[in-house]
Amino acid sequence: MAKSDESRWLPDRRTVLKGGAALAGAAAVSGGLTVKEAQSASPAGTMVIAAPATPQSLDSEYDVSLGTFETVAACYDSIVEFEKIPDAGNAEARREDIKDYPDRPGRVNMKGKLAESWEIDAGSKWVRFKLREGVKSHDGNELTADDVVWTWHRKLALGAIGGFYCNTIDLRRPEQVKAESKYVVSINLDNPNPLLLKLQPNLYNPIYDSKKCKEMASTDDPWAKKYIENNVAGFGPYRIESLVRGQQAVFKGRDDYWGGAPKMSTVIFKEVPTSANRVQLLQGGAVDIAQYLQPLELISLKKAQGVAIDTVPATFMLWIELNAKIPPFDKVEVRRAMNFAFPMEQVVKTVFQSIAYPLNGAMPDLYPGFNGSYFEYKQDLAQAKELLKAAGLEGGFETTLAYNAGDPVQEPTAILYQTALKEIGVKLILKKVPAATFYNNVSERKQPMIFYYDSPWCPDPGYSMNLYFHSKSFINYSNYTNAKVDELIDGAAKTADMDARLKMMDDAQKIVMAEAPWTFGVFTNYSMARRADLKGWTYYTSNNIRFQDFYRDA
Repeated sequence: MAKSDESRWLPDRRTVLKGGAALAGAAAVSGGLTVKEAQSASPAGTMVIAAPATPQSLDSEYDVSLGTFETVAACYDSIVEFEKIPDAGNAEARREDIKDYPDRPGRVNMKGKLAESWEIDAGSKWVRFKLREGVKSHDGNELTADDVVWTWHRKLALGAIGGFYCNTIDLRRPEQVKAESKYVVSINLDNPNPLLLKLQPNLYNPIYDSKKCKEMASTDDPWAKKYIENNVAGFGPYRIESLVRGQQAVFKGRDDYWGGAPKMSTVIFKEVPTSANRVQLLQGGAVDIAQYLQPLELISLKKAQGVAIDTVPATFMLWIELNAKIPPFDKVEVRRAMNFAFPMEQVVKTVFQSIAYPLNGAMPDLYPGFNGSYFEYKQDLAQAKELLKAAGLEGGFETTLAYNAGDPVQEPTAILYQTALKEIGVKLILKKVPAATFYNNVSERKQPMIFYYDSPWCPDPGYSMNLYFHSKSFINYSNYTNAKVDELIDGAAKTADMDARLKMMDDAQKIVMAEAPWTFGVFTNYSMARRADLKGWTYYTSNNIRFQDFYRDA
């Protein structure tokens, strides 16, 4: 899943929820409950996180901002989840097992979460889940098939992020999701769809407590948007004790959680906007996790006493959209020239300090079906000049690159690119966009060139290619259109024959790489900066943490 562009739905950042005004204290990280107070209350069971931002809207239908998806992961549960396996390169980390398993139902290695068992049609036309009995929500309501039905009906009715998921599996009508009995629910499609089961563990496919939501709904708000925006109504392991937007959120583990009470009974999620401050707090032991640090900061922390840095391959991708509706990027030769001019090796070494590697494909290289052999864009300025000449732009041209002022790697990357492009006669004007409005600039698709940093949250080649390169995708921000690519993506979505799907997606990758709708940037690894005694970290393809995974080393 990609970052949400629904910022207009966000509430005021200073809104205080449930817990009222937070406690003040001299030892506070950024206001609110003090670290000293929290840790003294339950030293072994308290985890403090320094994050760039607190949760905004809590509604997964509209918001994928930092902090919000951490809240969704903590307070909600999905029906199933991928099994966890040790990370091949890091003994301290685990990760989801997202490999393709031809001999297993749905070709996935999954286990039940809210569902204790399931069966799926061999052609992935229907799936039937048997829910766990006795599972209670935060409000004490028992999980039933009606909750799953209501959740999917809400996606269909609101048509935002959940609407995209419905389209992805070709779910069109409410009656296609049925309560077979109190604890059995089925999803029934008109056509086979290979993502029917694989999409269920997606972070933004949580199941809602429909009884609570219906109580909070109104004639004007039948899907409880106002309530869910500021409250949680799920079956997950944590409840929100308090939230002061712009300061902190406090989460409490549920003793009545079906999977057992989480080891970290209190989680304090502090807003610390500056990464240098997050580094200092981690070094000093005031926080247990410092999120989203810069490459040089991560390198420096590897020498810090009591601190551990876990770096693993991830689904993160950084690229530059080349807007095919704005000349000269409507010409394939120009887009290819921009790629041959990109100083990728220099960017990897100097900007990312080698905690990244070339983005040599159109999807995460962790996913089944990835093919990096079609990448040909090692920097070659002579080749770039020849391509511009072929496009009738031998004298070069002038264009603009917009970048996110809140992302410390984008400006230095843009400057290196600007310097390289000058060598082929292209004048690149850099446009610094405030972080608060950057994604509006992306979604408006009016910039000739703009950075984008994202990851597809479903480990499938068809999902990834559809998300970024189908002409009708809501996140095809480069306005790329190729009828053959659309045909291949549509074909892959309508068959459960994995060999055929992989062949179609391989053909689509070959076309996309040759036509270069992006300036291909870098894959960035995921680095977890934590106190050394904090264990249990698991890497997820959604690139978020789950509080319930952690425990303190005895």
